[in-house]
Amino acid sequence: MAKGEGAESGSAAGLLPTSILQSTERPAQVKKEPKKKKQQLSVCNKLCYALGGAPYQVTGCALGFFLQIYLLDVAQVGPFSASIILFVGRAWDAITDPLVGLCISKSPWTCLGRLMPWIIFSTPLAVIAYFLIWFVPDFPHGQTYWYLLFYCLFETMVTCFHVPYSALTMFISTEQTERDSATAYRMTVEVLGTVLGTAIQGQIVGQADTPCFQDLNSSTVASQSANHTHGTTSHRETQKAYLLAAGVIVCIYIICAVILILGVREQREPYEAQQAEPIAYFRGLRLVMRHGPYIKLITGFLFTSLAFMLVEGNFVLFCTYTLGFRNEFQNLLLAIMLSATLTIPIWQWFLTRFGKKTAVYVGISSAVPFLILVALMESNLIITYAVAVAAGISVAAAFLLPWSMLPDVIDDFHQKQPHFHGTEPIFFSFYVFFTKFASGVSLGISTLSLDFAGYQTRGCSQPERVKFTLNMLVTMAPIVLILLGLLLFKMYPIDEERRRQNKKALQALRDEASSSGCSETDSTELASIL
Repeated sequence: MAKGEGAESGSAAGLLPTSILQSTERPAQVKKEPKKKKQQLSVCNKLCYALGGAPYQVTGCALGFFLQIYLLDVAQVGPFSASIILFVGRAWDAITDPLVGLCISKSPWTCLGRLMPWIIFSTPLAVIAYFLIWFVPDFPHGQTYWYLLFYCLFETMVTCFHVPYSALTMFISTEQTERDSATAYRMTVEVLGTVLGTAIQGQIVGQADTPCFQDLNSSTVASQSANHTHGTTSHRETQKAYLLAAGVIVCIYIICAVILILGVREQREPYEAQQAEPIAYFRGLRLVMRHGPYIKLITGFLFTSLAFMLVEGNFVLFCTYTLGFRNEFQNLLLAIMLSATLTIPIWQWFLTRFGKKTAVYVGISSAVPFLILVALMESNLIITYAVAVAAGISVAAAFLLPWSMLPDVIDDFHQKQPHFHGTEPIFFSFYVFFTKFASGVSLGISTLSLDFAGYQTRGCSQPERVKFTLNMLVTMAPIVLILLGLLLFKMYPIDEERRRQNKKALQALRDEASSSGCSETDSTELASIL
């Protein structure tokens, strides 16, 4: 046994230079080739990732288009109380975004990743809270607190789902082209989600005979009683229709969340994995808020998003009372969303061919002529459908471009601050924070405006002041906001040339990190040989 040990050590000493040379060469060749394979995402991976965006859009579309009229005409909450529910709910939703971003940035990496556990544990509570939003409780005096509680709870849980899902864009691939392609898949599915939300909520609710009352001052006592009896029956059927729609949407939410969880895997950046601790949250927040391209991007999209949110929040009321299409609003919504879905691939090709800034100017400004036409024309169903289809083209651009440009801003930040990581949730959460806060302000102001104009709950018609207010909220106010947003985009500095420079710089960082990782492996193997 002693002789064997001496022979073994002697042979190791004699072969040491050769073995060291071979062990330092082979790993470098073996480890550099698989790196490129990891950058490619299969169609299945992109679809699984994209389906994760559907729950947020399906529920958000149903709430955005129908919650206001549901609170006013079905739950019969007063306009002032409805404005409080809508504003506080959206404001709370906005506040939770940076809070969730803070918690995510401090979350450790697990076997499921850093982001995926948030998506898994938030889904059950989110679907329960969403269903209860569309339930009318038996205690009329506490309805405001009921809707406020479950609306805020749902928005909290959906934030715990959507913020990590949005940040997941940066962790599915390190290649800009792959991320852009996955984002296009995601935007297509998200617009399909809005189509589903619009179709499910609109068609199911539209089949119910939603009651309305004429001016009771000119009616007899007998006709009032008969109208009230019929209205009570129809009102219950409308409540059941809203609950049925909520149940279908909850099923879609669960299915898409399960597909996302099973079909997507997070990938860490090579240079990020070498650092032991992520940057402190508030230090990262200061760095993010001092990054000029990010501030200019979110400011521009803040105004354009606010414009489309005003249209979304008041469109059903506008179609019902200003245009007089009480039985057609769900089909008009469907026309908008189908048009948007079909044009997402066209906008993806356009931004690849002509650049993202050009796509912003062309895509978002294309809504302005159609909004002017709606404001000036008389009520005409055929023209309204044509305008709805054309408006969907602009909606598609508004969906796609913000989420396609945010990764470019994050890449620009990483190129300038390569030693700081873990800031992705901050970028995404504060972008969502500003847009949601603006949404809350828009819904609160628009509902209060209707209250001041004299909105009549469950009325078959509204006073002229209400119709004029709805016209301004859906046409002129969005036009002004879009023009302001496009002016701000003039200052956005990241063009196609700068994107290419950032891509080269980040690739150099990844190559350096990979070679550094190989050197560490070689040193470990050398130590084991010695």
